[in-house]
Amino acid sequence: MKINKKIVFPLVLIPVWFLIYHSLQPVTDWLIDTVFGMEKGKHLTEALRFFIFELPKVLMLLALIIFFVGIIRSYFTAERTRKALEGKSTFAGNVLASMLGIVTPFCSCSAIPLFLGFVESGVPLGVTFSFLIASPMINEVAVILLFGLFGWKVAAIYVVTGLVIAIVAGWVIGKLKLEHWVEDWVYKTQLGNAGESDEKLKFSDRVHFGFDAVKEIVSKVWVYVAIGIAVGAGAHGFVPEDFMAALMGKSAWYSVPLSVLIGVPLYSNAAGIIPIVSVLIEKGASLGTSLAFMMAVIGLSLPEMIILRKVLKMPLILTFIGIVATGIVIVGYLFNYLF
Repeated sequence: MKINKKIVFPLVLIPVWFLIYHSLQPVTDWLIDTVFGMEKGKHLTEALRFFIFELPKVLMLLALIIFFVGIIRSYFTAERTRKALEGKSTFAGNVLASMLGIVTPFCSCSAIPLFLGFVESGVPLGVTFSFLIASPMINEVAVILLFGLFGWKVAAIYVVTGLVIAIVAGWVIGKLKLEHWVEDWVYKTQLGNAGESDEKLKFSDRVHFGFDAVKEIVSKVWVYVAIGIAVGAGAHGFVPEDFMAALMGKSAWYSVPLSVLIGVPLYSNAAGIIPIVSVLIEKGASLGTSLAFMMAVIGLSLPEMIILRKVLKMPLILTFIGIVATGIVIVGYLFNYLF
Protein backbone atom coordinates (compact mmCIF):
# COMPACT_ATOMS: atom_id res chain seq x y z
CA MET A 1 0.00 0.00 0.00
CA LYS A 2 1.36 3.40 -1.00
CA ILE A 3 1.95 5.78 1.91
CA ASN A 4 0.80 9.33 1.35
CA LYS A 5 3.48 11.60 2.82
CA LYS A 6 1.06 14.54 2.92
CA ILE A 7 -1.02 12.64 5.50
CA VAL A 8 1.76 10.90 7.45
CA PHE A 9 3.91 14.01 7.97
CA PRO A 10 1.36 15.92 10.12
CA LEU A 11 0.57 12.74 12.07
CA VAL A 12 4.25 12.60 13.07
CA LEU A 13 4.54 16.33 13.76
CA ILE A 14 1.51 16.62 16.05
CA PRO A 15 2.88 14.50 18.97
CA VAL A 16 6.23 16.30 18.62
CA TRP A 17 4.33 19.59 18.86
CA PHE A 18 2.64 18.53 22.12
CA LEU A 19 5.96 17.37 23.61
CA ILE A 20 7.64 20.70 22.87
CA TYR A 21 4.61 22.74 23.96
CA HIS A 22 4.45 21.12 27.39
CA SER A 23 8.21 21.63 27.85
CA LEU A 24 8.12 25.39 27.33
CA GLN A 25 7.61 26.42 30.96
CA PRO A 26 10.37 24.26 32.50
CA VAL A 27 12.77 25.17 29.69
CA THR A 28 12.01 28.88 30.18
CA ASP A 29 12.57 28.66 33.95
CA TRP A 30 15.83 26.75 33.39
CA LEU A 31 17.10 29.42 31.00
CA ILE A 32 16.17 32.35 33.24
CA ASP A 33 17.08 30.89 36.64
CA THR A 34 20.02 28.60 35.80
CA VAL A 35 21.61 29.63 32.51
CA PHE A 36 21.16 33.41 32.87
CA GLY A 37 21.27 33.29 36.67
CA MET A 38 18.75 36.13 37.04
CA GLU A 39 17.15 36.94 40.38
CA LYS A 40 13.51 35.91 40.72
CA GLY A 41 10.95 38.66 41.26
CA LYS A 42 12.96 41.46 39.66
CA HIS A 43 11.18 43.56 37.01
CA LEU A 44 13.58 42.68 34.20
CA THR A 45 13.69 38.99 35.17
CA GLU A 46 9.93 38.54 35.06
CA ALA A 47 9.56 40.61 31.89
CA LEU A 48 12.14 38.42 30.12
CA ARG A 49 10.56 35.23 31.52
CA PHE A 50 7.19 36.34 30.14
CA PHE A 51 8.62 37.04 26.67
CA ILE A 52 10.66 33.82 26.36
CA PHE A 53 7.71 31.68 27.43
CA GLU A 54 4.85 33.42 25.61
CA LEU A 55 6.45 33.95 22.19
CA PRO A 56 7.01 30.28 21.25
CA LYS A 57 3.79 29.31 23.03
CA VAL A 58 1.66 31.68 20.97
CA LEU A 59 3.43 30.88 17.69
CA MET A 60 3.02 27.14 18.28
CA LEU A 61 -0.68 27.55 19.03
CA LEU A 62 -1.04 29.61 15.87
CA ALA A 63 0.71 27.01 13.73
CA LEU A 64 -1.36 24.10 15.09
CA ILE A 65 -4.80 25.66 14.89
CA ILE A 66 -4.19 27.49 11.59
CA PHE A 67 -3.27 24.11 10.09
CA PHE A 68 -6.65 22.62 11.03
CA VAL A 69 -8.54 25.81 10.16
CA GLY A 70 -6.71 25.82 6.82
CA ILE A 71 -8.13 22.38 6.05
CA ILE A 72 -11.62 23.62 6.94
CA ARG A 73 -11.13 26.74 4.83
CA SER A 74 -10.26 24.62 1.79
CA TYR A 75 -13.97 23.82 1.61
CA PHE A 76 -14.85 27.52 1.37
CA THR A 77 -14.06 30.14 -1.26
CA ALA A 78 -15.12 33.75 -1.64
CA GLU A 79 -17.23 32.67 -4.62
CA ARG A 80 -19.03 29.97 -2.64
CA THR A 81 -19.58 32.42 0.19
CA ARG A 82 -21.06 34.94 -2.19
CA LYS A 83 -23.39 32.32 -3.68
CA ALA A 84 -24.45 31.14 -0.22
CA LEU A 85 -25.51 34.67 0.70
CA GLU A 86 -27.41 35.40 -2.53
CA GLY A 87 -31.10 35.99 -1.92
CA LYS A 88 -30.71 36.21 1.87
CA SER A 89 -32.63 39.30 2.96
CA THR A 90 -33.86 38.50 6.47
CA PHE A 91 -32.31 38.11 9.90
CA ALA A 92 -31.25 34.61 8.84
CA GLY A 93 -29.01 36.22 6.22
CA ASN A 94 -27.22 38.23 8.91
CA VAL A 95 -26.69 35.09 10.98
CA LEU A 96 -25.39 33.10 8.01
CA ALA A 97 -23.11 35.94 6.86
CA SER A 98 -21.60 36.28 10.34
CA MET A 99 -20.98 32.53 10.59
CA LEU A 100 -19.38 32.45 7.14
CA GLY A 101 -17.25 35.45 8.09
CA ILE A 102 -15.47 33.32 10.70
CA VAL A 103 -14.32 30.63 8.26
CA THR A 104 -13.79 32.70 5.11
CA PRO A 105 -10.37 34.30 4.49
CA PHE A 106 -10.65 38.07 4.66
CA CYS A 107 -8.36 41.02 5.22
CA SER A 108 -8.63 44.78 4.77
CA CYS A 109 -7.14 44.66 1.26
CA SER A 110 -9.97 42.42 0.03
CA ALA A 111 -12.76 44.60 1.46
CA ILE A 112 -13.62 46.29 -1.85
CA PRO A 113 -13.71 43.22 -4.16
CA LEU A 114 -15.78 41.31 -1.59
CA PHE A 115 -18.15 44.23 -1.16
CA LEU A 116 -18.55 44.63 -4.92
CA GLY A 117 -19.12 40.92 -5.38
CA PHE A 118 -21.80 40.80 -2.71
CA VAL A 119 -23.61 43.89 -4.04
CA GLU A 120 -23.54 42.57 -7.62
CA SER A 121 -25.00 39.26 -6.44
CA GLY A 122 -27.91 41.04 -4.79
CA VAL A 123 -26.75 40.41 -1.22
CA PRO A 124 -28.46 43.07 0.96
CA LEU A 125 -26.31 45.80 2.47
CA GLY A 126 -27.00 44.74 6.06
CA VAL A 127 -26.06 41.12 5.35
CA THR A 128 -22.86 42.29 3.68
CA PHE A 129 -21.93 44.33 6.74
CA SER A 130 -22.53 41.36 9.03
CA PHE A 131 -19.90 39.53 7.01
CA LEU A 132 -17.49 42.48 6.94
CA ILE A 133 -17.71 42.82 10.73
CA ALA A 134 -17.41 39.13 11.65
CA SER A 135 -14.62 38.19 9.26
CA PRO A 136 -11.78 40.34 10.64
CA MET A 137 -13.05 40.44 14.24
CA ILE A 138 -13.62 36.72 14.83
CA ASN A 139 -10.66 35.20 13.04
CA GLU A 140 -8.67 32.14 13.97
CA VAL A 141 -5.71 34.20 15.16
CA ALA A 142 -7.88 36.03 17.73
CA VAL A 143 -9.52 32.83 18.95
CA ILE A 144 -6.22 30.93 19.18
CA LEU A 145 -4.46 33.68 21.09
CA LEU A 146 -7.39 34.15 23.47
CA PHE A 147 -7.53 30.42 24.11
CA GLY A 148 -3.80 30.23 24.72
CA LEU A 149 -3.62 33.26 27.02
CA PHE A 150 -6.99 33.19 28.83
CA GLY A 151 -8.52 29.75 28.34
CA TRP A 152 -11.53 28.45 26.44
CA LYS A 153 -14.17 30.41 28.42
CA VAL A 154 -12.83 33.82 27.41
CA ALA A 155 -12.28 32.63 23.83
CA ALA A 156 -15.89 31.40 23.70
CA ILE A 157 -17.15 34.70 25.17
CA TYR A 158 -15.26 36.60 22.49
CA VAL A 159 -16.69 34.47 19.66
CA VAL A 160 -20.28 34.68 20.93
CA THR A 161 -20.21 38.42 21.61
CA GLY A 162 -18.45 39.11 18.30
CA LEU A 163 -21.15 37.15 16.48
CA VAL A 164 -23.92 39.02 18.29
CA ILE A 165 -22.37 42.38 17.37
CA ALA A 166 -21.95 41.34 13.72
CA ILE A 167 -25.49 39.98 13.44
CA VAL A 168 -27.25 42.85 15.23
CA ALA A 169 -25.17 45.63 13.63
CA GLY A 170 -25.77 44.21 10.14
CA TRP A 171 -29.48 43.80 10.86
CA VAL A 172 -29.77 47.41 12.09
CA ILE A 173 -27.91 48.75 9.05
CA GLY A 174 -30.24 46.74 6.83
CA LYS A 175 -33.34 48.11 8.57
CA LEU A 176 -32.11 51.70 8.21
CA LYS A 177 -32.13 51.35 4.37
CA LEU A 178 -28.83 53.15 3.82
CA GLU A 179 -28.20 52.01 0.24
CA HIS A 180 -28.23 55.65 -0.92
CA TRP A 181 -24.99 56.15 1.00
CA VAL A 182 -23.17 53.60 -1.15
CA GLU A 183 -21.16 55.25 -3.95
CA ASP A 184 -23.22 55.38 -7.15
CA TRP A 185 -20.58 53.64 -9.27
CA VAL A 186 -20.81 50.48 -7.14
CA TYR A 187 -24.27 49.55 -8.43
CA LYS A 188 -23.09 50.00 -12.02
CA THR A 189 -20.16 47.60 -11.64
CA GLN A 190 -20.35 44.26 -13.37
CA LEU A 191 -17.79 41.70 -12.20
CA GLY A 192 -18.85 38.89 -14.46
CA ASN A 193 -18.63 35.21 -13.51
CA ALA A 194 -14.95 34.99 -12.80
CA GLY A 195 -15.59 32.84 -9.80
CA GLU A 196 -13.20 30.41 -8.19
CA SER A 197 -13.14 26.82 -9.26
CA ASP A 198 -15.42 24.43 -7.41
CA GLU A 199 -13.18 21.50 -8.34
CA LYS A 200 -13.19 18.90 -5.58
CA LEU A 201 -9.87 18.38 -3.84
CA LYS A 202 -8.46 15.20 -2.35
CA PHE A 203 -8.03 15.24 1.42
CA SER A 204 -4.26 15.06 0.98
CA ASP A 205 -4.50 18.30 -1.05
CA ARG A 206 -6.50 19.90 1.75
CA VAL A 207 -3.77 18.88 4.22
CA HIS A 208 -1.27 20.57 1.94
CA PHE A 209 -3.58 23.61 1.91
CA GLY A 210 -3.39 23.59 5.73
CA PHE A 211 0.42 23.69 5.64
CA ASP A 212 0.30 26.52 3.11
CA ALA A 213 -2.06 28.44 5.39
CA VAL A 214 0.40 28.05 8.28
CA LYS A 215 3.30 29.36 6.19
CA GLU A 216 1.29 32.24 4.77
CA ILE A 217 -0.38 33.46 7.96
CA VAL A 218 2.45 32.89 10.45
CA SER A 219 4.94 34.58 8.11
CA LYS A 220 2.68 37.65 8.06
CA VAL A 221 1.83 37.91 11.75
CA TRP A 222 4.88 36.66 13.67
CA VAL A 223 6.37 40.16 13.80
CA TYR A 224 3.13 41.52 15.29
CA VAL A 225 3.11 38.65 17.77
CA ALA A 226 6.69 39.42 18.81
CA ILE A 227 6.01 43.16 19.16
CA GLY A 228 2.78 42.59 21.06
CA ILE A 229 4.39 40.13 23.45
CA ALA A 230 7.39 42.44 23.91
CA VAL A 231 5.08 45.30 24.88
CA GLY A 232 3.14 42.92 27.10
CA ALA A 233 6.36 41.70 28.72
CA GLY A 234 7.35 45.28 29.49
CA ALA A 235 3.97 45.96 31.07
CA HIS A 236 4.12 42.64 32.92
CA GLY A 237 7.44 43.51 34.50
CA PHE A 238 7.25 47.27 35.01
CA VAL A 239 3.67 48.68 35.00
CA PRO A 240 2.19 49.05 38.50
CA GLU A 241 -1.06 47.16 39.05
CA ASP A 242 -2.74 50.11 40.77
CA PHE A 243 -2.32 52.27 37.66
CA MET A 244 -4.14 49.88 35.31
CA ALA A 245 -6.82 49.08 37.89
CA ALA A 246 -7.61 52.80 38.26
CA LEU A 247 -7.69 53.44 34.50
CA MET A 248 -9.42 50.29 33.19
CA GLY A 249 -10.89 48.65 36.27
CA LYS A 250 -14.58 48.04 37.05
CA SER A 251 -14.74 50.99 39.43
CA ALA A 252 -13.98 53.47 36.64
CA TRP A 253 -17.37 54.03 34.95
CA TYR A 254 -15.69 55.72 31.98
CA SER A 255 -13.27 52.85 31.32
CA VAL A 256 -15.35 51.06 28.65
CA PRO A 257 -16.21 54.04 26.39
CA LEU A 258 -12.69 55.41 26.88
CA SER A 259 -11.14 52.11 25.80
CA VAL A 260 -13.34 52.04 22.68
CA LEU A 261 -12.50 55.67 21.82
CA ILE A 262 -8.80 54.84 22.14
CA GLY A 263 -9.14 51.59 20.19
CA VAL A 264 -11.14 52.83 17.17
CA PRO A 265 -8.40 54.98 15.56
CA LEU A 266 -5.64 52.52 16.43
CA TYR A 267 -4.55 49.84 14.01
CA SER A 268 -3.34 46.41 14.98
CA ASN A 269 -4.39 42.86 14.36
CA ALA A 270 -5.19 40.15 16.86
CA ALA A 271 -1.59 38.95 16.91
CA GLY A 272 -0.35 42.33 18.11
CA ILE A 273 -3.09 43.45 20.46
CA ILE A 274 -4.13 40.31 22.38
CA PRO A 275 -0.81 39.75 24.21
CA ILE A 276 -1.05 43.37 25.39
CA VAL A 277 -4.64 42.83 26.53
CA SER A 278 -3.48 39.76 28.47
CA VAL A 279 -1.14 41.89 30.53
CA LEU A 280 -3.72 44.66 30.98
CA ILE A 281 -6.04 42.13 32.63
CA GLU A 282 -3.20 40.75 34.73
CA LYS A 283 -2.44 44.28 35.94
CA GLY A 284 -5.98 45.01 37.04
CA ALA A 285 -7.95 45.97 33.92
CA SER A 286 -11.41 44.40 33.92
CA LEU A 287 -12.38 41.71 31.42
CA GLY A 288 -15.20 43.71 29.85
CA THR A 289 -13.09 46.82 29.36
CA SER A 290 -10.23 44.78 27.89
CA LEU A 291 -12.55 42.92 25.50
CA ALA A 292 -14.10 46.22 24.41
CA PHE A 293 -10.67 47.68 23.69
CA MET A 294 -9.63 44.59 21.74
CA MET A 295 -12.84 44.48 19.69
CA ALA A 296 -12.53 48.18 18.82
CA VAL A 297 -8.95 47.76 17.61
CA ILE A 298 -9.60 44.58 15.58
CA GLY A 299 -13.21 45.11 14.44
CA LEU A 300 -12.97 48.79 13.49
CA SER A 301 -9.64 48.71 11.68
CA LEU A 302 -8.58 52.15 10.41
CA PRO A 303 -7.09 50.77 7.15
CA GLU A 304 -10.35 48.94 6.43
CA MET A 305 -12.36 52.15 6.96
CA ILE A 306 -10.02 54.02 4.59
CA ILE A 307 -10.35 51.31 1.94
CA LEU A 308 -14.13 51.11 2.30
CA ARG A 309 -14.34 54.87 1.74
CA LYS A 310 -13.85 54.04 -1.96
CA VAL A 311 -17.24 52.32 -2.05
CA LEU A 312 -19.12 53.94 0.84
CA LYS A 313 -20.03 57.54 1.51
CA MET A 314 -18.81 59.02 4.78
CA PRO A 315 -22.24 59.05 6.52
CA LEU A 316 -22.50 55.27 6.06
CA ILE A 317 -18.97 54.69 7.37
CA LEU A 318 -19.70 56.85 10.42
CA THR A 319 -23.02 55.06 10.97
CA PHE A 320 -21.23 51.71 10.70
CA ILE A 321 -18.59 52.79 13.24
CA GLY A 322 -21.24 54.22 15.58
CA ILE A 323 -23.42 51.10 15.58
CA VAL A 324 -20.52 48.68 16.05
CA ALA A 325 -18.86 50.87 18.71
CA THR A 326 -22.17 51.07 20.61
CA GLY A 327 -22.47 47.29 20.52
CA ILE A 328 -18.90 46.92 21.80
CA VAL A 329 -19.55 49.36 24.66
CA ILE A 330 -22.66 47.40 25.68
CA VAL A 331 -20.67 44.15 25.64
CA GLY A 332 -17.95 45.77 27.74
CA TYR A 333 -20.37 46.95 30.42
CA LEU A 334 -22.22 43.61 30.36
CA PHE A 335 -19.10 41.57 31.05
CA ASN A 336 -17.84 44.00 33.65
CA TYR A 337 -21.14 43.40 35.42
CA LEU A 338 -21.11 39.61 35.02
CA PHE A 339 -17.44 38.95 35.81
